[in-house]
Amino acid sequence: MAAALLAPNVALAADKVKVGVFFRRRWRDHLAGSQKVAARDGIDVQVIVFNDYLLPNAALDAGDLDLNAFQHKPFLENQVKTKGYKITAIADTVVSPIGLYSKKVKALAELKDSAQVGIPNDPSNGGRGLLLLAQHGLIKLKEGVGILPRVIDVTDNPKKLKFREIDAAQLARSLDDLDAAVINTNYALQANLKPGRDSIAIETTKDNPYGNVIAAREKDKDNPLYRRVVKAYQDEAIRSFIKTRFDGALLPVW
Repeated sequence: MAAALLAPNVALAADKVKVGVFFRRRWRDHLAGSQKVAARDGIDVQVIVFNDYLLPNAALDAGDLDLNAFQHKPFLENQVKTKGYKITAIADTVVSPIGLYSKKVKALAELKDSAQVGIPNDPSNGGRGLLLLAQHGLIKLKEGVGILPRVIDVTDNPKKLKFREIDAAQLARSLDDLDAAVINTNYALQANLKPGRDSIAIETTKDNPYGNVIAAREKDKDNPLYRRVVKAYQDEAIRSFIKTRFDGALLPVW
């Protein structure tokens, strides 16, 4: 089905929708499939690629785009809060799951007491790493801490894990010196670590607060044309393509 989805020579559609994305091959690849599904419904989805992570929201808010599809919910919420953008999420897409990796053990149960565990040293990714460890029962966090917990919010740590806060880009290189490390997918892939193959723990897709979204201007959130684009994106063929193409680096969350 995925092969048929990516067949060439799709006729140009009448209704044009400009969708902004960030410059990453994974985004371009799976949105290319959505373009072809949308074309069958008479929609020409034009993917506009940005090299700066801050530009797709600015362009959407200014009216230079119709939609964008590149960011997770906390990033969008922060941008709306700090920049005053009148944009909102209209659909869920994928998550690029953060994972726990190790060169010393093959399973969580093998982690020894006082194991050294690396987590990102920035608030967003560090909090995400702690949530992953809590999700898998390694620690407990203070109730109501939200999506930005810190090490001081750990209320129960049965294995007495020792946390080392390290720059996110350096964690994969630090694996030799650690018992395990929480590594963002983009840095894991750069180190030839595949989430579906090499992680010993990985985020769930269910109710994941870091799921990515399609965003529109608030005034356009119910636009029938954009809803048709969402329907094309969330086609079962796209779900199948994502699961088979990206080996766990992207997972559908709708």
